[in-house]
Amino acid sequence: MGCFNERIVLNELKKNSENIKSEAKRLGFSDCGIARVEPLKKEADALKKWLEEGRNGDMNYMENHFEKRTNPALLVQNARSVISVLLNYYPEKTQTKSSYKLSKYAYGIDYHKVMKNRLYKLLNYLKEQYNVKNGRAFVDSAPVMDKIWAQKAGLGWIGKNTNLISKKFGSFVFIGELIVDIELAYDDPDKERCGKCTRCIEACPTGALTSERRIDATKCISYLTIEKKGAIPEEFKGQWQNWIFGCDVCQDVCPWNQKLKPHDFDELAPFSELLSMQKKDWENIDKEQFNRVFKNSAVKRTKFEGLKRNIEFLKTRNKG
Repeated sequence: MGCFNERIVLNELKKNSENIKSEAKRLGFSDCGIARVEPLKKEADALKKWLEEGRNGDMNYMENHFEKRTNPALLVQNARSVISVLLNYYPEKTQTKSSYKLSKYAYGIDYHKVMKNRLYKLLNYLKEQYNVKNGRAFVDSAPVMDKIWAQKAGLGWIGKNTNLISKKFGSFVFIGELIVDIELAYDDPDKERCGKCTRCIEACPTGALTSERRIDATKCISYLTIEKKGAIPEEFKGQWQNWIFGCDVCQDVCPWNQKLKPHDFDELAPFSELLSMQKKDWENIDKEQFNRVFKNSAVKRTKFEGLKRNIEFLKTRNKG
């Protein structure tokens, strides 16, 4: 009798999980997986070492809420499940090769808004259908190790470029989570599929990647163009390959990103003015134009002054 009841409960949990995944995809997410809430002991040790070595640079916020970052049970009361979602953002059109470059994730509306709106709808669905009392949505703005949870939920693996790589959608994906207080059926973690490939490590312009699947943020172009405060170290002159906000080099060379299907979300469509801008346009951009073009963009994170600093750094890279 006990085994029979257990099977009934397990089947019900599986059914609930499948319904949640179907709803996530109906809302526009590209993929969805579910993992059991548990402390991230191995990841906590690795994060602690990374922080002690100062690899986070000026990103002091990475040192905050360490316990919450490595244990989601401290973020949501009675947390039981982490529901991870992916959203493909690979664009159909890209900037001209002669232009200064932005990372592709910044082409359209700020992904935080796009993801959060859909996650809140999914959370409301869970509250209505499964009596969730405690639940929170997260999109890269709270102490959650999103790539780790996505891997645990079977959505991909952590590549040698330190990004999550999905077998279906490559690494050009946004990640979001719902942490909720209900039990569900859980997916198996995805296995590593990089093999012996080291293209991302070899292609990194500043040598920020290592063979240990670790990144030295203080050498990463994304960090230097967005998070770095003050002047950019002179040692990086001549290494940037025209990036002024973020960097996609380690993703562009990845074999898993060579035959991707572009997204079809209007919200993520590149701003038309952005795609037509040439180097001279970037060099002459003023604050009014910056605020107009990037009104709802993630580029606002670096602020107008930060973007101008990056452009000036590139303009003078071969001087002196």
